[in-house]
Amino acid sequence: MSLHTTFKIGGCARLVVYPENEDMISAVVKKTKELGIRLLAIGNGSNLLVDDDGIDACVMILDEHFSEISLIDEETIFAQSGAMLIKVCRFAYEHGLSGLEFAYGIPGSCGGAAFMNAGAYGGEMKDVLFKCSHINKNGEKGELCGDELKLSYRHSVYYDNGCIVTGLFMKLKKADKTEIKAKMDDLIKRRRDKQPLEYPSAGSTFKRPEGYFAGALIEECNLKGKSVGGAQVSTKHAGFVINTGGAKCRDVLELCKICSDTVFEKKGVKLEMEIRVTK
Repeated sequence: MSLHTTFKIGGCARLVVYPENEDMISAVVKKTKELGIRLLAIGNGSNLLVDDDGIDACVMILDEHFSEISLIDEETIFAQSGAMLIKVCRFAYEHGLSGLEFAYGIPGSCGGAAFMNAGAYGGEMKDVLFKCSHINKNGEKGELCGDELKLSYRHSVYYDNGCIVTGLFMKLKKADKTEIKAKMDDLIKRRRDKQPLEYPSAGSTFKRPEGYFAGALIEECNLKGKSVGGAQVSTKHAGFVINTGGAKCRDVLELCKICSDTVFEKKGVKLEMEIRVTK
């Protein structure tokens, strides 16, 4: 699984499948249920930390095999869940559509973005996402719209209902392409300047505590540069735990515990991990 996560950490999966359409996803869901095999659906693995001993599950990877992007109408984009978010941002720009600029540079897939209501720089998927198609736990196709998606900070209904997101419908607005590109260029520069993109990581390690910034709290506790094994609190941005080379899942978890315990002890603020940990 180290080959399928941006952290570059994790042992082997029991089985990996790459579906190319909804019928294949449905078939896998039904068969794993029939056989009593755990099923884990992932996209780019950009928010995932996998146990060093691997995953005793069938891992369904929704990637370029399931990544169609198209226009539904002049202001609506449809994207299959395996499409990379950065490609959807470029598609929107090419068609003079604004609203997704905030997501430019987020290294995840569309399915993951919907699943966790991904956001950055004052925007989030909730601003543009109005409908999702999915496959439920019984292998049946369905859709959820508007408030049914229950989009909130780094959360959606898909955290709780066990469905696999298969498609996103996003409503954008016509705008000047020059202005769209300028905003995208500005945000990607800000990412490169402030984030440790040169190292494997899962992006922001902790959720933003209400009224605070996790990275600032960690830095104020003098934990910038703190290391456990190959895992390190980035010296560039304390909100990121990075893999400096050969980091193990246990290294990351121990370092995260040190950060959360220290911040709570010194600042009285509880940090909650944004990264999903699985085994």
